[in-house]
Amino acid sequence: MEKIVRQALLYDFYGELLTEHQKSVYSDIVLNDLSYSEVARDEGISRQGVYDLVKRCDKILEEYESKLLLVEKFLDTKERVSKIHELATDLKGMTQSPDLQEKINQIEEISKAIYESY
Repeated sequence: MEKIVRQALLYDFYGELLTEHQKSVYSDIVLNDLSYSEVARDEGISRQGVYDLVKRCDKILEEYESKLLLVEKFLDTKERVSKIHELATDLKGMTQSPDLQEKINQIEEISKAIYESY
């Protein structure tokens, strides 16, 4: 997984566990794509201080993930729901029964709703 995507997912799941200062700096770097220099200027700290804080936050968020596995479970669920939707779509073309077609439509709708809610 691309580093920035992983950082964003970790922040989405565990960001509220960081201090306000950590959240501000980390979200500016990861989510808002600001440079270390821009954040350093805005926060009144050194560029090295921003870099160190981001690394520290990465470590903290990875430690939460290693214990709770919320991102891993999220990605697994998303993959499984996608597979359910794919199978329902495949079945839809194979059957003539209106009752079965309706049930397949319901499966597709539910899987789509779950997938989009993430």
